[in-house]
Amino acid sequence: MWQGIIGHDDVVERFRQTLAAGRLASTYLFVGPPGVGKRRFALELAHALLCTEAAEAGLQPCGKCESCRMFAAGNHPDLDVVGLPADKATLPIELFIGDRDHRNQAGLCHRLGLRPFFGSRKVAIVDDADHFGIPSANCLLKTLEEPPPSALLILIGTSPSRQLPTIRSRSQVVRFRTLPCETVAEILVESGAVADRNLARRVAQFSEGSVERAVQLADPALWSFRDQLFSSLNAARLDSVRLTRAVQSFVDEAGKESSDRRDRLRIVVGFALEFYRVRLRESPESDRETGRAVQALDVCLTALEYIDRNANLGLVIQNWCEELAGNAGHCAVGSHRPVAFTH
Repeated sequence: MWQGIIGHDDVVERFRQTLAAGRLASTYLFVGPPGVGKRRFALELAHALLCTEAAEAGLQPCGKCESCRMFAAGNHPDLDVVGLPADKATLPIELFIGDRDHRNQAGLCHRLGLRPFFGSRKVAIVDDADHFGIPSANCLLKTLEEPPPSALLILIGTSPSRQLPTIRSRSQVVRFRTLPCETVAEILVESGAVADRNLARRVAQFSEGSVERAVQLADPALWSFRDQLFSSLNAARLDSVRLTRAVQSFVDEAGKESSDRRDRLRIVVGFALEFYRVRLRESPESDRETGRAVQALDVCLTALEYIDRNANLGLVIQNWCEELAGNAGHCAVGSHRPVAFTH
């Protein structure tokens, strides 16, 4: 375990070898599922590289020098971290080149080109790299093509396929794997996110290797809603109107923040994916049932795509429920009366 980060020792070792060989790239693209530690890894890597006392190749910051103390205080002048604002669908160009009154005199690109305050290196981290728009990517293009000496840029996303070609082609990709269930459960308990060890194991099994998703799944209300959702999907006939109202109400209960509501809807749609995947594994009796289950899975994946695109949640929920009712209404096994979907 490196710097308290569990599960990515292989990535640490690759960076150590790269540094020992003097081959550190100017731009890295960290990709992998959400909630597996990419952002924390980027920060700790920056910490180690900015330390003025310890050797870079060891990736073990001393924790005592002035640079390390500034990092611990959260105001290191040679570290720049930007991410997607809560009210934006794409990374705004102002983050990179400043607002209209300060074009190219402010922003990440400007600050990254300044002389380091400590040592000889500056580090910039761009979270939410999946949300680069063409304008913001173009703002970063010159920095990618002609990086300042000793500057390191780390972009954090989920998949190379979600990056614009101008970003992907100029970055060295570092892949982060999903975490084992046992690791996720251990992190949940040790961090205090989940007090009950049995609950930690349960949510870890459905977390897809993501601590972030596991924390969200620890909410008992989600499991209650999951049971109701499964009952509705298993009904002989799916009532799309009732399902829409129930899902909308449950999503709205996540709070006023759009990001919180989107996260909850992702989980709800993920539950439906789980339901239809089980249907396929149970080998339905007819090709028709198999086809409907596959169609339902496609409907769910499309809904997730629109959620990630920041589409109107009300329309996403309505269309998703209507298409499930049309495509998957006969995926239920056995003979059941319609089950009321209430919340």
